[in-house]
Amino acid sequence: MSVRELVVLGTASQVPTRRRNHNGYFLRWDSHGFLFDPGEGTQRQMIHFGVTASSITDVLITHFHGDHCLGFASLVQRIALDEVPHEVAVHYPASGQVFYDRLRKASIFRDVSKLAPNPIEESGTIAENSAWTLEAAALDHSVECFGYRLTEPDQWNLDAEALRERGLRGPDIGRLKTQGSIETPSGVVRREDVGEKRRGQRFAFVMDTRMCDGAFELAKDVDMLVCESTYLDEHEKDAHKNGHLTAKQAATIARESNAGQLVLTHLSQRYKETEPFLEEARPIHENTVVVEDGDTVPMPKRREGRGVG
Repeated sequence: MSVRELVVLGTASQVPTRRRNHNGYFLRWDSHGFLFDPGEGTQRQMIHFGVTASSITDVLITHFHGDHCLGFASLVQRIALDEVPHEVAVHYPASGQVFYDRLRKASIFRDVSKLAPNPIEESGTIAENSAWTLEAAALDHSVECFGYRLTEPDQWNLDAEALRERGLRGPDIGRLKTQGSIETPSGVVRREDVGEKRRGQRFAFVMDTRMCDGAFELAKDVDMLVCESTYLDEHEKDAHKNGHLTAKQAATIARESNAGQLVLTHLSQRYKETEPFLEEARPIHENTVVVEDGDTVPMPKRREGRGVG
C-alpha cells in the first residue's frame, strides 16, 4: 500500500532545545524515502519515530551549516552497519564538497554503504524517473543553499467502459496514454474522450533563505510546502541579516505561490511557544501548521483545478 507522509525528526534552528532536536525531515513517498537535512541527533530521532536506515533512498542536504548536516556522518555509518542493500543518492551543493567528504569519512567504520553522491552546481532537474522529478533551486542564505521540489507527473485515468465502447484494448490503451490520440476504424479517439487527467502531487522543501525567486519557484502549486520560519515578524531585521524568513514571509510565499498546506519549522530557540507563529501566518495562508519533533503530517489529498497541465 502506498503511503505519502512527512515524518518530522527535528525542528530546531541553530541551537537545539529540550523539546526540539536539530533538523531532520523524512518524506515517505510510496517506495521511496527522502531524508532532508540530517542534523545532529538524526539517527536517534529515527529510532524514536520509526524511520529505518533501509527506508532511505535519497538524502538531500540544503547547505553545510551544522544544524543541517552534522547527522550525516552517523547516518552513513548506520547505513553501513545495517548493510542497506540499495544505493542511496546524496544531493548537496557542489561548493560544499570538502564538507561532504569530511562527513562521509568522519571516523573509523566498516564501510559497506552504497552512496551515490550528486553534487549540485546550479538550479534545475537533478534526478528523474517515471515516478517523479526532483528539482533544486538556489536560495538566498549566508552560504550557498538549495531548496528542493518533488513532482509526480500528471497521469490519465481512462474509463474502462468508454474504452470498450470504442473497441480499444491491450497495447492500444498504452499508446493512447502516451500519444494522446489514436486512430481507430471509427475515427480518432483522444485521451480526453475516454478519461480525465489526474494531477500529480507536488512537494517543496525551502530551508534557510531570505525572500527570493527560488523560494517562490519551488513552492508554486505544491500540495505541501515545508518552509523555515526561524523568526516572528517583530524580528524581521534579524531574519534578513541572518538569511532567514519570518512566519509572515513564509505564509506570503505559500499564498502567492498557490501552495496547499504550509508546514512551518526551524524555529529559533528564543521562542518558547508555537502559537504566535500560527497567529502570524494563518491570516495570510489559512492552511498552516507548526510542527513539533515526532509529528507525522500526511500528504494532502490531490488538488484539482489550477496547476494541472
